[in-house]
Amino acid sequence: MSTECRGKRSWPELIGVPGNVGEATIERENPLVNAIILPPGTAHILNFRCDRVWVFVDGNGNVTRVPSIG
Repeated sequence: MSTECRGKRSWPELIGVPGNVGEATIERENPLVNAIILPPGTAHILNFRCDRVWVFVDGNGNVTRVPSIG
């Protein structure tokens, strides 16, 4: 079984955009993943998964890190 993830893997162009816009963009551009918005201070799992993209946002709800598969 291959562990290579399929489809688009990262979205640097989403830095600074509203998290909900980033979430929708990610899921539209790679329907194999589930984008999950994480507000500041939210705990998250560190295991790697090809079907998940964490979307880190600031207190205003804007994307602060490059969303990528993991």
